[in-house]
Parts: sequence; C-alpha cells; structure tokens
Amino acid sequence: MYWSDVLLGVIEGITEFLPISSTGHLLLAQHWIGARSDTYNIVIQAGAILAVTLIYWKRIVGLFTGWDDSVSRDYLIKLTAAFVITAVLGLVVKALGFELPSTIGPVAWALVIGGVWMIVAEWFAEKQDDRSAILWRVAIAVGVAQIVAGVFPGTSRSGATIFAAMLLGTSNRGAATEFAFLVGIPTMFAASGYEIVKQLGSSAAHEDWTALGIAFVVSTVTAFISVKWLLGFIRTHRFTVFAVYRILFGGLLLGLMALGVL
Repeated sequence: MYWSDVLLGVIEGITEFLPISSTGHLLLAQHWIGARSDTYNIVIQAGAILAVTLIYWKRIVGLFTGWDDSVSRDYLIKLTAAFVITAVLGLVVKALGFELPSTIGPVAWALVIGGVWMIVAEWFAEKQDDRSAILWRVAIAVGVAQIVAGVFPGTSRSGATIFAAMLLGTSNRGAATEFAFLVGIPTMFAASGYEIVKQLGSSAAHEDWTALGIAFVVSTVTAFISVKWLLGFIRTHRFTVFAVYRILFGGLLLGLMALGVL
C-alpha cells in the first residue's frame, strides 16, 4: 500500500548527500507516482539528516564538549555562523513567497549546468594546496550556497556547499564534505521543525503521517548506507562520476521533454 513511500524514501536517502540533487530526483519521481506536500518532502529529508547525525555523533559531541579547545571552538563558531546565514536568508526567501517549481525543465537544466560546473570547480580546487582548515569565507559561502541550492532545485545542496568550500580555501575533499554535511544537520532539522509546526497549526492540512513516517525511516536507513559509502569513496576518488551522471541524466530529461514524454 505504501510502496511509493518506500521508493521515495530510498530515492531521498541515496540522493540527499550525493551531489546529484535530491529535490530534482524527488520531483521527477513524483511526476509519475503522484505529488507530495512540501511538508512531506522536507520531513523525509530530515530522515537523511538524522542518518548523518548518527554517523557524525562523536564529532558533534566532541565539538560541544571541547569548547575549551581553540580549534574545536573556532570550528563550532563557523558552523553556527553558516547555519545563521542560511536561516536568515531562508526567512527572506520565504517572505518573498518563493515556491519550488513543479516542472521538470528547470531541474534538468540545473543538473546539466551543475555537472559542468562541478568538473570545472574540482579542476580549480585541485590547483590549490591541500588545506583542511575552514576559513571564514568558506563558512559564509557554505551558508549562502545552501540557500542557492534551495532556490534552484537540481543544484544539489551537498554539491553546492562542498564545492563552495573547496573553491574558497578548504581544498581537501574530506574536510569540505564534513563541514558541508555538519552544517546541513541543523539546517534541515530546523526546516523540518518549522514545517511540522506549520502543518499542525493548520486545520486545512491533512498529511498522511503514516506514509510520511515510512518514507522517513526508509530515508534514514538508506542515507546511512549511502553516506558511509560516499565518505569512503571520496578518499581516493574525485567527484567526476557524479558530474558526468548529472550531465547525462539532465540531458536525458531534456531529450524526453523535447519528445513530449515529460
């Protein structure tokens, strides 16, 4: 009965942290199996964020308990700054009445353009010395990149934040990825909490919480496996395979649109 929710949970879990756009894949999937509410889409993203929280829980605890260490304190302050920037800009976007597109076209173009940009960005990042430190400009850029990814579905939040960090000084793939993922934890939990409160406060809203719960659990499990794999993969591989996938997938979508299939 809830097979479609299981499928959406799997798609979200796999695509949220791989730099290939979870929103784009969910939008495409829902084009065929039926659209879901914004609350549904945001809350199942929180399932993927929960998986990252479980993976990084020792790191998170260490940051909060190591306040007396200047390195940990500096890292936590920059994480907080990136989150605050995202939150403030997110409220601005909400106030402007922005809504996610319901058509495939913008997503397809964002996939292709983002794929090309990833190849170019990684080429420039590799010209830099290997640096793991998080600079202030990196923290600011990551905060802004999260909003850019939210405004343009298909961009990929993880892709935008990781490459923003790599280009602006944190050239080490592992360090850039960790910071991007850690910033995503409070960001997505805050967004999910906001949507849940808004949903519960609306008498007109009728969410299928059982379906949402199933998708949430599936998303959490799938994302845990996906992120574990990705963290091992990037130790010895570039992000090129994801860029090529984006270009091919986006090109396929544009072709199907031209043929009238989408």
